[in-house]
Order: sequence, then structure tokens, then C-alpha cells
Amino acid sequence: MRRLVIPSPWFLLLMCALSLAAFGQDSASSSQQNGDTMEGTVISSSRQTMVVRSNDGQFHLFTFDRPATRPKSLAAGTRVRVVSASTDEAGVRRATEVTVLEAASTSNGPAPALAPPPQEVRDVEHEIERDVRRWRLGVRVGAGLDPELFMFGVHSQMGPIFSRNFFFRPNAEFDFGELTDFVGLNLEGAYRLPLSSRQGRWSTYLGAGPSLNFIHQGIDRSDIQFGNFDYQTGFNIFTGLQFRRGTFVEVKTSLWAHPVPTLRLIFGYTF
Repeated sequence: MRRLVIPSPWFLLLMCALSLAAFGQDSASSSQQNGDTMEGTVISSSRQTMVVRSNDGQFHLFTFDRPATRPKSLAAGTRVRVVSASTDEAGVRRATEVTVLEAASTSNGPAPALAPPPQEVRDVEHEIERDVRRWRLGVRVGAGLDPELFMFGVHSQMGPIFSRNFFFRPNAEFDFGELTDFVGLNLEGAYRLPLSSRQGRWSTYLGAGPSLNFIHQGIDRSDIQFGNFDYQTGFNIFTGLQFRRGTFVEVKTSLWAHPVPTLRLIFGYTF
């Protein structure tokens, strides 16, 4: 009987990282265009986004990223000139320079009400604002190989810390299989690869961190108590693809903690 050969987790992680990097570079290079200039009236603005109504009545959504030249305050009703570049998403541009042409008028009482942008523009704006929150919670499910396990868990995302692309992502997972059960507490950090805009539709990341694992193995499952679990310390390495709407897919391997699954495929959502 031929044995099933499972590829090395290091090889699988390397292939995933290279594929994600190639995809990101192709997408980024295909979206690069010369800067474009337009004038209009600010409808709304925040630290991350700005909605401008151009002279022809169209609404345009801009994101800010470093380096960007912009005034400290952009009140609704301000006339501006915006120099921008394309992003990987139609209808969203990255503002590189914002110049105030005429400040919003406040001398003659309250400013007149401005027409709101279309709902689809507001939805994307809210997605971008949610994506940059400094603290978020999420859930995850997945499967492990060698041994075969089903898992679910919860996680938190805090940051950025130390670097504008580094996030602390502690998580807890609960795995169940035919012969193996374990509880894992993972103190992981993730680094967002700068292959796409920080406010883009997707981003790739690499991460690592120690894991505290409590493992139970055996055929008799009639009376499993926490005292029956053995403790193992491990170290996790992972790579993944995260979308701005909150969903992500991740591939993870664990070192030095047999019988923690050699390879895990995880799907999740961050609120």
C-alpha cells in the first residue's frame, strides 16, 4: 500500500508567499497610471478618506496614504484641487496632493446642505474606515492536516504598533479530531506586505509567534477533562490574504509542538 506523501509545511508556506507576492506585484503594476488633477467641493473627509463632488456633479472617493500633501482641516463645502493616482479598485483613487482653493463659508450663517453621495460610495467609505480601526475582533474556522482536525476559534487585531504595517493578532483555537483534541493560545504578530495600498480591497501578510498548546490524545473519549491535557510550547509561522470587507484566508504551520497539526488552512472574518 502506497503511503500518502505530505509536502513539507515550509515548502507550502514558501509557495503561498511567492504566489501572493506575484499576484500583488502584477496587480499593482497594472494599476499604475499618471497622476490626475480635478477640482470640486468637499462633501465629507476624515483621516483616511475624502469624498469630493466635481464640477460636473460626479462624486469621487479618495484615500490618503503616505506621503500625501493635505491641509490639516477639510470642512464640508471647501473647494479643493486634488492630484491623485489610481488604485486597484474602480471608483477609488489615492490622493497625493490636496490644495484648498476656497475655504468653506461660515460668515453668513450655517453652510447650505450638500447633496449626499450615492450609497455605494458611502459603503466603500465606511469599509475603509472600519478597516483602519485600531482594535477589532473576529472569528475563524479551518482544518488541520497531520493529524486531521476540525478547528474554530476567535481572534483580536490590535495596531498598527511599532510600524504602520505591523499588527498584534492574539487568537485562541479549539481543535477536534478522531484521536486528538487540543486548545491553542497563539500570541502572534502579522506584517502587512506593502504590495497594495493600505486602503485597497485586499492585502497580503506574513506572521509568526509563540503558541501555548494543551493536547489530549486517546481512544477513550467518554470522560475528557482539562487535567488530561498535556502542555506543549510551539512556534507558529503563517501567511495569508485579507480583504477589506473583513474576510481572510490563512495557511499556518506549527514547529516544535507535536502532535499539533503540521499544516492548517484557516478561513475567518474580522469585524
